[in-house]
Amino acid sequence: MSRPGREDDPAPHPGALRPTPPTTLVGWGVVGLVLGLALRPVCERLGLTPPLISWAQPLALVLLAAILGYTAWATYRSLQVRHERLQPHQAVNRFVLARACAMVAALVAGGYLGYGLSWIGNPAELADERQLRCWIAGVAGLLAAAAAVALERACRVRDDEDDGDPA
Repeated sequence: MSRPGREDDPAPHPGALRPTPPTTLVGWGVVGLVLGLALRPVCERLGLTPPLISWAQPLALVLLAAILGYTAWATYRSLQVRHERLQPHQAVNRFVLARACAMVAALVAGGYLGYGLSWIGNPAELADERQLRCWIAGVAGLLAAAAAVALERACRVRDDEDDGDPA
């Protein structure tokens, strides 16, 4: 796990995991945005009906954000407030879960926002409904990505110089 205040350390500890750089999340978001923008024109060109967005998608992303947010809060309280120790496999599992969720949530948020953008100015019957649900799903995806980043940051461990444990 990474240690607080050590992001600028040029020689990280061997095996130390660094938080996901913001540029990585922005990159995944941009990929999702481009794919979302391309979805409607590709569907029309292939003669397919563009997908409808139901309320289940944004609600699932809100649920994911809530679960990640609670896990981040509980992890932070355990490590930083109560000064408890996590088992190494628990800390790594939470860190990897957070990193994966952050990247996927950024991709999904970009995809929904791009799909919503593709419906701007379209006279189709369900265009406004698709747009609204896409915007809500995109914001929910951004919340999930933020909660995942918070969990990733909560997994940081403090330096324990006295016990010599590098974890």
